[in-house]
Amino acid sequence: MIKENRFFDRYRTGQTPWAHARPDFNLIEMVQKHKITPSKVLDAGCGLGVESVWMAQSGFEVTATDIAPIAIEKARDSAQSTNLSINWLTMDLLSGSFDDESFGFIFDRGFFHTFDSPEERTLIAQKFNRFLKTGGLWLTLMGNGDGVAERTGPPLRRASDLVVAAEPYFEILSLDVSVFGNESENPHKIWRCLMRKREV
Repeated sequence: MIKENRFFDRYRTGQTPWAHARPDFNLIEMVQKHKITPSKVLDAGCGLGVESVWMAQSGFEVTATDIAPIAIEKARDSAQSTNLSINWLTMDLLSGSFDDESFGFIFDRGFFHTFDSPEERTLIAQKFNRFLKTGGLWLTLMGNGDGVAERTGPPLRRASDLVVAAEPYFEILSLDVSVFGNESENPHKIWRCLMRKREV
């Protein structure tokens, strides 16, 4: 509930430094580089839905979730003129769920890194494993806390935070340093990680 109130207030007041007008180049680059074919995709923590729209335009069948109802409302309104079929859902993925093997691909831009506790991060990895079909992929973009002296901007996570939570459930295909794709002159450094579901 704390997170929901925090994000609701941010969207209501317009204090959303993570908002961006164009789809993040990291998603586009990774889809093209790794030849990720269109499938049912979950955009977890979709925010204003910029990447959801891009994926739908690229042939993916998109379900987009966010914990903040106002974010989903804004995303739906913004996408209305595109006539794209996107399933917009207000959902807390810690408590909410989908049927097993509902998706072929999960994308999150700054969703996984919002969870402070190792237990919550492990639960999300476990759920994402269950949501994905055999061979399904998860691409996460998260604030990079390795070598950073103090916390500024987005939540910062070490690569080990991701590996500890995800490795039992996912094979890590690539893990590299990038920056968030946005309109900032000095975008924040991130970890960009593509993973494949393990059969557990």
